[in-house]
Formats: sequence, C-alpha cells, structure tokens
Amino acid sequence: MVTGILNNIHFNNLKGDLFGGLTAAIVSLPLALAFGVASGAGAVAGLYGAVFVGLFAALFGGTSTLISEPTGPMTVVMTAVLTSLIATNPDQGLAMAFTVVMIAGLFQILLGVMKLGKYITLMPYSVISGFMSGIGVILILLQLAPFLGQDTPSGGVSATLFALPDLWNNIQPVETFLGVLTLCVLFFMPKKWARYAPPQLLALILGTAVSLWFFSDVEIRRIGEIPLGLPSLVMPTFTADQITRMILDGIVLGTLGCIDALLTAVISDSLTRQEHRSDKELVGQGIGNMVSGLFGGLPGAGATMGTVVNIQAGAQSALSGVIRALVLLVVILGAARLTENIPLAVLAGIALKVGLNILDWSFVKRAHVVSWQAAGIMYGVMLLTIFVDLIVAVGIGVFIANIITIEQLSALQSKNVKSITDSDDRILLNEEEKGLLKSLNNQVLLVYFSGPMIFGVSKAIAREHRAIERYAAVLLDLSDVPHMDTTVSLAIENMVKEAVERKREVYMVRPGKQAFDTLEKLGVFEMMPLEYVKGSRLEALKLAQSRTVVQSS
Repeated sequence: MVTGILNNIHFNNLKGDLFGGLTAAIVSLPLALAFGVASGAGAVAGLYGAVFVGLFAALFGGTSTLISEPTGPMTVVMTAVLTSLIATNPDQGLAMAFTVVMIAGLFQILLGVMKLGKYITLMPYSVISGFMSGIGVILILLQLAPFLGQDTPSGGVSATLFALPDLWNNIQPVETFLGVLTLCVLFFMPKKWARYAPPQLLALILGTAVSLWFFSDVEIRRIGEIPLGLPSLVMPTFTADQITRMILDGIVLGTLGCIDALLTAVISDSLTRQEHRSDKELVGQGIGNMVSGLFGGLPGAGATMGTVVNIQAGAQSALSGVIRALVLLVVILGAARLTENIPLAVLAGIALKVGLNILDWSFVKRAHVVSWQAAGIMYGVMLLTIFVDLIVAVGIGVFIANIITIEQLSALQSKNVKSITDSDDRILLNEEEKGLLKSLNNQVLLVYFSGPMIFGVSKAIAREHRAIERYAAVLLDLSDVPHMDTTVSLAIENMVKEAVERKREVYMVRPGKQAFDTLEKLGVFEMMPLEYVKGSRLEALKLAQSRTVVQSS
C-alpha cells in the first residue's frame, strides 16, 4: 500500500479497481463532452478536466473510491465566469477563465492545509438544497437553445428567458428530435440494461448513429474536430481591473467544489463503510483543479454518479480513479476523431437530464410540509442563485437560516433563566434547600440558569434586573451552565453591577470552567467577594442565610 502524501492506493483488488475504473471512464466520457460544450470552453476542455481533476484527486485525495470530474454545478459557475470574462476581455478571456480555475484549486488547497474541511458542509440543508436546485434550473435553461437546435444567447439565464419565444419560433425539428430521443433513452432505458451499458453512453451512440444514418443530408450542429495529443499550457493570465473579480469567482468555484466533493465523499463512505479524510480530499481536489486550469480543462469535483458506478463495479482503492483518468487520456490521444460527429443536441439532452437530476425534487415537494421557514429559505436561495449570484444566495441563505435558528434557540434557552421562590417546582430543590429558601422569607432572589447560554438569552437576563430592588440579596445559580458567550457574560456582569450599586449582596453557585474563566476575565469577581462563589446551591443558600440574618439583626 502507498500511504502518506498519496491516497489509499493498493493492488490487492486489482481486478475490481480495473473494472471500476473502466466502467467509470465509460460513464464519464459523454458527461465530459456534454459539460465541455455546455460551458462554452469546448468539448476538449471537458475531457481535459475529466482527466486531470480525476487523476490528481485520485492520487492525492482522501477518499478511496471517489471519482472526480466536471460536474453540473461546477460547469454552471464556470459558464458564468467564462461568459463574463470573454465579454470584458475577448482576447484573454478564455485564459483568464482557466486562471480562475487555478485560483479555485489554490483556495481548496489552502482550506485543506488549514484543516477547515469539516466546516465546509456545516450549513443548513435548506440552503444546500436551494443553491443546488438553482444550479439545476440554470443548467436546464442554458441547454434549451442547443436542445432546440440553436446557439445559446449571450447574457446567461435572463437572456435565455427573454429569447424563449424566438428560440421556439426558430426551432430546428431534426436536432430537437435528437435531443428528445436522448432524453427518452435516459428516462426509459430499463435498469437491467444499465448493468451492461451506461444510459448516457447508449444515448450518445444512438443519437449519433441516427443523425448519420437517417439525417445525413440535413445540416446538424456537431462537436467538430477535437485536437489530438496533449494539451498546451495555459499560463495564469489576469488584468489589474479584473483580478479582484477573478479571485472572488475562484473562491466561489472552489467553495462549491469543496461542498460537491465532500458531500459525494459522504455518499462514498456510506457505500464502502469507510471514512474519508476531508482535509486531504480538499488538497487533492485543489491540486486537480490547479492542474486542470493549467492545461485548459474544466474545473471538477467529486461526482456522485461516477463514484457510485465505480464502487458498484468492485473498486476499493484510488487505483480505480487513476485507471479511469488514464483510459480517458487514451481517448484524447488516439480516439478523439470518433467524437467529431456527435450532435450538440444530443449533448444538450444529456446535460439537461443532469440538470433535472441536480434539482432536489424530494425536498422541493416536502419543504413546505416540514417548515414554511425552511421552504422560504430554500426557494429564496434558489431564486437568488438563478437570477443574482451563487455567493450572494448562499451568504443570505446562511445568514437568515442562522438568525432563525438563533431566535429559536434563544426562545428555548430563555426559559432556562428563572427567578425561583420557595414554592417554585420548576427546578429540583432538595428538602434542605427548600427549607433554607423558605427561611429567608423572600429576602434573597434566586436566579437559576441552565444549559449553554448564547447571546439571545441576554434579554431574558435583563428582565430579571427589575426584581433586584425588592430583595436584600441575589443568588445566581450557574451550576448547570457549561458554556456562555461574551454577550451573556456581559449581561451577568451588568446584573451583578446593578445589585452592588443597589447595596445588595451577590452570591453565586460556580459555573463550568469556561463560563467561570470568562466571568473572571471580565472582572465580575472584583465587584463581589470571591468567597461568595460556592461550589453548590446548598452552600450558597447557607451563606446567604447567615449573611441575611446578620444584616437583619
């Protein structure tokens, strides 16, 4: 076994890894061509992306059976980047777009080196569902023009929507028929046939064959000639006025690739009963995307379809991913001419089906039943993704989802801040504690806190301030508080300060270490005697009783 820097590569399952790699390559070929054409960078860019991202992610990643290649979400973002940069800089726009891919790869490597992998997917599902569904809708809309036999309007989604009447009026029946034929194969091919041939490959072959045999005399838009041999280097290219935008695009692309890859890695874990290494996987994905951009390839990430097929074919180590990439490299080097006659409408049909698969149909149908708030976030993120920007959509979605979550947690935690009387049964006081509290004859205000305290609880603490003036002393029971944030600590400090200013005694039951240290750093124990901080509620009540008796006498 090769360990350390490299991924989990061994030769103990050579037959399974070989078959898995070959099968995954067959699945990858039509998708790579489709995504290459859909992005605007050309079919060869999709092939290069499938080779380089797949090869280096397999070599240096942290998931044994993950297959990495251009994916629908990554292609959608790359399409937007490419369109924008070419529009502003026609001569260098393509090279600048590939530079963005390199930036994305570098960003992924930095996230992996900084061990931030475990935080990448820590976002609400409603946000993930929203932006993935939004990406699916974008991919579908961008394929409508080639599906109808025409060029995609420049200007992205909005331009396509405005151009729909013209696209329909100028429909090319033969190409649309080929697209529909492709979708029929993908939707209705019997599952038992899929064991022997991937539906995408069968649709590709059948659509191409029908176009050559039955429509040879019709002008059909096809892939055309793909250059044979190894790709040329694309040196990093940028301009001073575009560098900021390129870096932001690279961060968006890299973040999306991280989410895509790590979610697929979780699926791989569930199928193989293994555990991926998220930080190492991000480094591998980053290296793959940097090399892919350097050679003019599309960005990529972990692909669910390829990964599942790879595992089902018997793969157990990253050797399968290496074999898959080498098989595709052979296609580029020696068999690229076989793809020249593939109709663009067939590729549009394949990409359109991918867009439909990306849509989170399950959650879309049930979100409003589960929670109207979750449904609102999901649809909001989806619309922002489609019509505004992915990073804006995710940022706003996460912000709103977190605000709602914090509000809900704060409402629950506010119930854990209670003023206790001798007859109160909301907390379990033993008989001795009840007796002591009763003997104090409402001279001591016992305020009980429990659970982790976040900033939303500070309002509930402030409400207890008004009761201080009616008592001779205040006892703050923090024994069940393991953690409190700075805002809550300041609220407690204000409570102690107000009690001291009103000449009231302040006692405290010692909280957990983190909470105690925070209060100590704020100087709370400089306002009250440290000996008034006790380890138990009983000790604090006894002290309060003795002090109150002394004062009243």
